[in-house]
Amino acid sequence: MEFGRLITAMVTPFDAEGHIDWQTTEKLIDYLIDNQKSDSLVVSGTTGESPTLTEDEKLDLFRFVVKHVDGRCKIIAGTGSNNTAHSIHLTKAAEECGVDGILLVAPYYNRPSQEGLYLHFKAIAESTSLPVILYNVEGRTGVNISAVTTLRLAQIENIVATKDCASLDQLTQIIAQAPEGFKVYSGDDSATLPALAIGGYGIVSVASHIIGAEMKAMIEAYLTGQHERAAKLNGELFPIFKGLFQCPHPVPNPVAVKYVMGLKGLPVGGVRLPLVDVNDAEARFLHDLIHRI
Repeated sequence: MEFGRLITAMVTPFDAEGHIDWQTTEKLIDYLIDNQKSDSLVVSGTTGESPTLTEDEKLDLFRFVVKHVDGRCKIIAGTGSNNTAHSIHLTKAAEECGVDGILLVAPYYNRPSQEGLYLHFKAIAESTSLPVILYNVEGRTGVNISAVTTLRLAQIENIVATKDCASLDQLTQIIAQAPEGFKVYSGDDSATLPALAIGGYGIVSVASHIIGAEMKAMIEAYLTGQHERAAKLNGELFPIFKGLFQCPHPVPNPVAVKYVMGLKGLPVGGVRLPLVDVNDAEARFLHDLIHRI
C-alpha cells in the first residue's frame, strides 16, 4: 500500500452544538485533496480529537469519508488507544468500513514497558489484514517506542511504517536498520525536510490543512535534487510549522489549526472539552501570523 509523501491528520469538523458537521466534512475532504494535495487522510486520529469521539462517531466517520473520497486518496483510520482489546475491536470494525490502513498511537497514560508496547502492537496487527502505521509521540503519551522496539515491530509483515516524533537520532537508527519497504514518516511538521535528508519518506502533517500545497512543493523540490529551493521553502513555512503549536505559548493540537481554518474561509467549528478554543491573545497571534505570511 502506497500512502504517499504527504498525509494529512484531518481535524473533525463540529457544528455549533458540538456534533460532527457532515456537510463541512465533505468540503474539508475536497479541500485537502484538491487544494492542499494530500496523498492520504488520517481520520479520527488525535488531531481529529479521537479521545472525545464515541465509537459510533468514529465508525460513521470512517464510512462517510471512504464513501465521499471514492478512491481519490487513501484513508487511514485512527484506531489506537491504551486498551489493546478495544483497539483490536475498533480496527476490525474499521476494516469492515473499507479504510485502507490504520494508525496506532502508543498507549497513553499507562506507560507500558517496551515488551508491553511490542505485544500491544503485535496483537492489533495480527487481528487485521490492513497495513499498520505506528505512531510514536512521547510528549503526548508519556512513553517512547524505542528504535529497537520499532525495528522489532517492522519485522511483522503488515506493520509497514511509523509516524515518529522522536529525535532525528532515533529516526536515523530506524531508517538505517529497517527492512526494505518500511517507511518512516515524521510526525513533526518542522522536521519534514530534515527527516527527508536522513532517508525519511514523508510527513503526517497538521500544517498541511493550511500550507499542504507548499509542503508538497518542498518535498518534491528535495526529491528532485533542488535542495536550495527546498531549504528556502522550508524557511518560509517554518513560522507556520511552529506557530500552530506556539501561539504565542504552547496550545494543544488541534486548537490552533481549527481556528486558522476559519481564517482561511473554511470554518470547521470549535473543539470538544477538555480542549478549549483560542483566547483573544492567541487569536491575534494566529491572525497576524497567517496574514503576514
